[in-house]
Amino acid sequence: MRVHPVVRRLLQAVLVLWAAFTLSFVILYLLPGDAVLTKLGGADGGVTASPQQIAEARAQYGLDEPVLVQYGKRLADALHGDFGTSVSTGDDATHMVLTALPPTLAVTGVALVLAVVFGGGIAILGTYTRVRAVSQFLLSLPPLGTSLPTFWVGLLLIQLFSFRLRLFPALGATGFASLVLPAITLALPTGAIIAQVLAKSLRTQLAEPYIEITRAKGASRRRVHFGHALRNAGLPALTLVGVVAGNLLAGSVVTETVFSRDGLGRVTASAVTAQDIPVVQAVIVLSALFFVLLNLAVDLLYPLLDPRVAVVREKVTAHG
Repeated sequence: MRVHPVVRRLLQAVLVLWAAFTLSFVILYLLPGDAVLTKLGGADGGVTASPQQIAEARAQYGLDEPVLVQYGKRLADALHGDFGTSVSTGDDATHMVLTALPPTLAVTGVALVLAVVFGGGIAILGTYTRVRAVSQFLLSLPPLGTSLPTFWVGLLLIQLFSFRLRLFPALGATGFASLVLPAITLALPTGAIIAQVLAKSLRTQLAEPYIEITRAKGASRRRVHFGHALRNAGLPALTLVGVVAGNLLAGSVVTETVFSRDGLGRVTASAVTAQDIPVVQAVIVLSALFFVLLNLAVDLLYPLLDPRVAVVREKVTAHG
């Protein structure tokens, strides 16, 4: 049976979403603690509610049913976009996540653009510059960038650009200026990874025989470097962008905590602390959906950047 590559990717996407839902359900139920006891006063012995009140709360959130029954009901509801009610706040979990998503996507989007610009710029300049000392300096920056803790980078940027130079606000989420420091905090390690992959891919492409052949045919240095080598070297980096975008979303938990921004990261941190299963599952599944859609978009862009990919896919589809 012949399956179109796009259909195959969609089926894989469904499998990923199901796995994300199932694994999050299992892990959350295996963790010690109790969301109901936390809501009623804490699981450290400070609960003042009566056993009857605790039982009523469990029944209200469906936590008194067998685990498999809970899983089946939650999965059926999740298929309709309903992840239940937050144990901590009583609000709809899906609404909480969707409300918190736009500020986080704004930071993530700006961070992704900065990461691609920073990472791509360093890789291209470091690889193509003819000054050896400059090349070595630029290519030594990405390993340093990947080793910097996000929390430390955020505090350093606040100290420098907010307290000393007073260029950007240290806290809050009002206006574009409040996006700059959180976005840079997220972009630095991500851009460093992109720079490492792109620089290595560029060196590999420049060592390929077709580069010498193209030069021998009279093509200019700029055309060889940017029209051929960079275009082919960009394919692995494009794949990486789809992966690191998901990492940026995950990194928002730390960044939003440092900069006191209301967003998906803070909602996630609060939900995990309170073991609020509906909210945590909504965050995980919607984040997985974002990751899947982004990688699907990258997969669809591949044939446009490299027609050879489309030819190979057609042959694979033709042979089943």
